[in-house]
Amino acid sequence: MLALRLTRSAHPAVQLRRLLVAAASAGTGFLLLCALGHALGHPDTPASSMLRLAWCAAPLAATVYFAIAVARTDPGTRPRPGLSAVGLGPARLMAISAATTALSCTLGSTLALLVFLHLRGDLTGMPFDGAATDFLAAGRPLPLPAALTLLALVPLSASAAVAVALRPREPVTGAARGARSYGRFGAYRRTAVRESFGAYGRFGKQSGAAARGRRTVVPAPDREGAADVLETGSETGPGPETGPETGPETGPEDVAGAPPSAAHTQPSGLPWGIAVLAVGLAVEALASRTGAGGAAGGRPAALLGLPLTAVGLALAGPGLTHLCGRLIQTVRPGALRLLAGRILMAEAARIGRPLGVVCAVMSAAYAMASLQDGQDASSGPLVTLGVLLVAGCTVATLLTAAVEARQARAGTTAALRRLGAPTATLRRAAALRAGALLALFGPLTLVVAELSAWPLAR
Repeated sequence: MLALRLTRSAHPAVQLRRLLVAAASAGTGFLLLCALGHALGHPDTPASSMLRLAWCAAPLAATVYFAIAVARTDPGTRPRPGLSAVGLGPARLMAISAATTALSCTLGSTLALLVFLHLRGDLTGMPFDGAATDFLAAGRPLPLPAALTLLALVPLSASAAVAVALRPREPVTGAARGARSYGRFGAYRRTAVRESFGAYGRFGKQSGAAARGRRTVVPAPDREGAADVLETGSETGPGPETGPETGPETGPEDVAGAPPSAAHTQPSGLPWGIAVLAVGLAVEALASRTGAGGAAGGRPAALLGLPLTAVGLALAGPGLTHLCGRLIQTVRPGALRLLAGRILMAEAARIGRPLGVVCAVMSAAYAMASLQDGQDASSGPLVTLGVLLVAGCTVATLLTAAVEARQARAGTTAALRRLGAPTATLRRAAALRAGALLALFGPLTLVVAELSAWPLAR
């Protein structure tokens, strides 16, 4: 009941995102039911029916991925101070998010069942003069347990994925993370063991930022903007020694609003993504070179490289986004380029993965377009529906991730405005980020699409 009340009282933008999840669930459920109908209408070709059912894995994965992104941006289930006192802790909020996702997906699955039954003629007369009876199994009894099992795949998968993605995690504080400090003879250490007075006097631990009276930035798990950095700086005052170095420091990194650890930590998936992408392209080229790529039975060998290239682009997305932010700041950057680059570097993990998935879907769709001449004409509408569903879910996931990133840097934007930054500067920084990402990922998508389509078109 609480999940239903939160669903009803949500913002219209949140309701729109939930309706989009329901629409994606309806499309995926309809494709699953069509695969069941083809199996009922063609019992002599089980391999073809199994291939249609396996092809529905891509829309299912895209729908689940989109549902996770929507659940992350839901403000009604976000942990806030005081909710634990009334019994709404992180675990309860995670359960509410999973229940809300299950409600949206169940609504979509119910709509898919009603549309499928209507097209079969079970509810009313046969529409479209029976033109779609090939994959509907009209005139045959529909096994209700099998249909309900297929329709339950989307709600169960989406709710389980949301529960795993939003599961409560132990906060990692600065003391637990272990700040870098200097021990004996300049060695790094991460323990809290105190040095003797002689070691302190000889090797000068007072050379650190805290001993000189500089402002220290205490890392925190929820530190996301310049407001927190400035607040930490105001709480830490100068030490007993005063001098030219004891005053407050305001650098470009603080103005950019990204934590130094988040901005300088490069995602580790770039080498793996490049390796998997190269393996996928090599598999497609090998299938084409052996002469099997153009044969009807050899095209599946070339199609094996498409999932590998998609996974490679998805893995390399955060690293490429981080690299793009670093390239913006090269060659004596100004305040605008520095701000845009630092934000890209800090949000590489949040924006890069959906962006890589969008590039993978576009390249795969371009490569699959070369196979349309040999496909059955009766499956054309279903193929179009599946492609539109996957592309729409991935693009909507990218836009939802952008909304999540905007919400995450709300404190940074407020701090910049308090410092006197004009709104036009923030808009130009956003346009610069979008243009840099388009300039990097656009040609990359075209190159991968051409290399993937070349073996399939032969």
